[in-house]
Amino acid sequence: MYQSSIIDIISPVMAGPSSSHTAGAVRLGLLARNIYNAKPDKITFKLYNSYASTGKGHGTDKGLLAGFLGFSVCDKRIKTVFDTPEAKEINYEFEYLQDFNRHPNAVDFVIEGGLNMLISGNSIGAGEIEITNINKFSVKLNGKYNTLLLVYEDMPGVISAVTGIIQKDNVNIASLHCDRSGKGKDASMCICLDGELSRNCIKDISELKDMYIVRYIKKLES
Repeated sequence: MYQSSIIDIISPVMAGPSSSHTAGAVRLGLLARNIYNAKPDKITFKLYNSYASTGKGHGTDKGLLAGFLGFSVCDKRIKTVFDTPEAKEINYEFEYLQDFNRHPNAVDFVIEGGLNMLISGNSIGAGEIEITNINKFSVKLNGKYNTLLLVYEDMPGVISAVTGIIQKDNVNIASLHCDRSGKGKDASMCICLDGELSRNCIKDISELKDMYIVRYIKKLES
């Protein structure tokens, strides 16, 4: 049976009034930033349900933007993030929506730039988060592991090739989640790792045939 830790009970050290609406928002922004890994031309934050209706009062909008700008959960600049030099260098907007099919604390990051990307996630309480979709591919990211994210052309042998390269780096795979739009079409692979991949390992994987996106996403700080 699961036993709550003291961290679960008191929630993370943070700047803001709510663990799910503020700390969770910052962590979602940080993870989305790491996944995109480039300066966007524009980002639209789409907030759903509780995030949309009470988010402003709890600083959800500030937290999402602050995280995407790279601010930590306990950064005092979160409260005045809209006035920071970093915020003024990025084109952003917020939309507030209701959708009973989405989690109460759901957000979409609609990112436009050299690569357009849609990242969807939820804040699930006590600062804990989950990224559930990237460009409509199902993924499982919570920021607790170093994670290798791949988008590629679906074909036999890709999973074996990728995991074989990781094995040569002597890094254990904690979990592996795959999705695809159809046989022989675009596919995604999300690999959570117990250790740190070398640059050569990531390079070898990126050089596999028909790899469209390769992202090595470092785990978030506690």
